[in-house]
Amino acid sequence: MTLLCSSWGKATWILTLAFAIIAIIFYCFDDSAPSRYTSSMDENMETLKENFRSQNKSCFILGASGETGKVLLQELLERNIFSKITLIGRRQLTFEGKEYENLVQEVVDFEKLDDFAAAFKDHDVGYCCLGTTRAKSGVDGFIRVDHDYVLKSAELAKAGGCTQFHLESSRGADKKSSFLYLKVKGQVEAAIEALGFDRLAIYRPGVLLVDRKESRPGEWLARKFFGAISAVGSSSLSIPIQAVAKAMVSNTLLQPEQKTEILENKDMAKLGNTKANQ
Repeated sequence: MTLLCSSWGKATWILTLAFAIIAIIFYCFDDSAPSRYTSSMDENMETLKENFRSQNKSCFILGASGETGKVLLQELLERNIFSKITLIGRRQLTFEGKEYENLVQEVVDFEKLDDFAAAFKDHDVGYCCLGTTRAKSGVDGFIRVDHDYVLKSAELAKAGGCTQFHLESSRGADKKSSFLYLKVKGQVEAAIEALGFDRLAIYRPGVLLVDRKESRPGEWLARKFFGAISAVGSSSLSIPIQAVAKAMVSNTLLQPEQKTEILENKDMAKLGNTKANQ
């Protein structure tokens, strides 16, 4: 028992040190520029929502079974801005409740996406929350999912008539990064931008604060650590997953000045707290 406690103590200390180093890295990359989204947008958001709803648009979600995707779906259903919502994934999802009755589900094989091009046709807006981790899928699996699957899906969506694409990426994404995770995220961002969507919105959250049903001790400690950091005023290190989903939906209603926009933590935190979300 003494040995077990000693090992756990060492592991906790190592994890805490690792999180501190990560926090320092995030601060080094921190963008001190204020968010371009202001509280004055609250007055217009309800009008924008009604105007958007009247256009009778449809959308699809990639990664609806994941943490962000699940919350995004719930947010879209609650705001009711689309006439049709399609979930595209590798398996059929089960839902309970009348609010899910009109959902359309398309089951695809991501290794043979060309055979499922029809699933991506006739959608106005696409949301991509698809992703895995190196720990779960290995290096090759991570690249295949977070780059190849995501890019191919975007290509099919563009060919199928989708004009607006919303991509969940990561804080610090950079195609020239020496870190594999950030490099892959940056590469897929650049590749999708080159497709020429009428509008591309890239979301770069920091550490996502979410209570997973199955959490490892390290994940639990990470959430507590970054949650505490955020509580004292930082908006560049972490963000609640609900704020990301709300920001993605609110941003869909806006008309950006540029075809491609990148939303950092501060932007998502601001959009995720607009009155129209409440």
